[in-house]
Amino acid sequence: MRLIRGLPAVADRPVALTVGNFDGVHRGHQAMLARLAEAADDLGLMPAVLTFDPHPREFFSSERAPPRLSSLRGKLEVLRAFGVERVYVARFNRAFASLDPDLFVDDVLVRRLGARWVLVGEDFRFGRARAGDLALLRRHARRFSVESMGAVEVHGERASSTLVREALASGDLAKATKLLGRPYAIGGHVAHGAKLGRTLGYPTANLPLKRRPALQGIFAVRVHGLGPPHRGVASLGVRPTVAHGGQPLLEVYLFDFDQAVYGRRIVVEFLHKLRDEARFPDLDSLTRQIRADADAARAYFAASRAAD
Repeated sequence: MRLIRGLPAVADRPVALTVGNFDGVHRGHQAMLARLAEAADDLGLMPAVLTFDPHPREFFSSERAPPRLSSLRGKLEVLRAFGVERVYVARFNRAFASLDPDLFVDDVLVRRLGARWVLVGEDFRFGRARAGDLALLRRHARRFSVESMGAVEVHGERASSTLVREALASGDLAKATKLLGRPYAIGGHVAHGAKLGRTLGYPTANLPLKRRPALQGIFAVRVHGLGPPHRGVASLGVRPTVAHGGQPLLEVYLFDFDQAVYGRRIVVEFLHKLRDEARFPDLDSLTRQIRADADAARAYFAASRAAD
């Protein structure tokens, strides 16, 4: 899969295209990607995606924007798995937000991206003040065909990034997994920390987070990227016992594992929430709770094996 940052001056080949933020790439998005791949194969076109960075809601109101469900890299990994061959990442800025809807169709979709078949959701909006909609897109589609896709329901609810965020925020990881079609995960490179976990007897792999996460608390997790998948317990939050006003940090204690992994890229899957983050009066109390959390996570995995 080829990643293109920005929009080319002119298309080099015709494509079948879908447009969206694809935050989290949930099952509604996945249905669109499957249809994109099918149409591209039927029409002999390259399957391509146009997405945006930053998310438009972050551009218009960064303080009120919801947390992202996926990093750009995480999003690209899922898009690749669904057969997308090219991803255009348009810089969402004031100039892009101010595009006249007609210009978006004629200049962006046709001239720059070479769209010959376009798939969008029924509620798709584009252009200045979100004035463009599906009807306008179809009226201007002289050089490409347009297809729309309705909502995808999961257990009677419309799959959406908002619903995934709500499930994660409430600790309902089972529901989030159903909406995503996979466990929710965060990936990143292991960084050096304060080594406090090692001092307490629970060394952790630390992933600093650039943005506010969609969930917080203590979790049973599965970690990929260090050979076979490893089980463990993770803390995701601001560490109120040992830090004040700190940045969010993901700390993972891996069971039966003792290797240096600094600089390695890992992916942490969140399987079950054990409790909310809490502040403890001293390090002894924190250590006892970490031990209890590790025991609870091991019990969760033992019960999961028994259920299987």
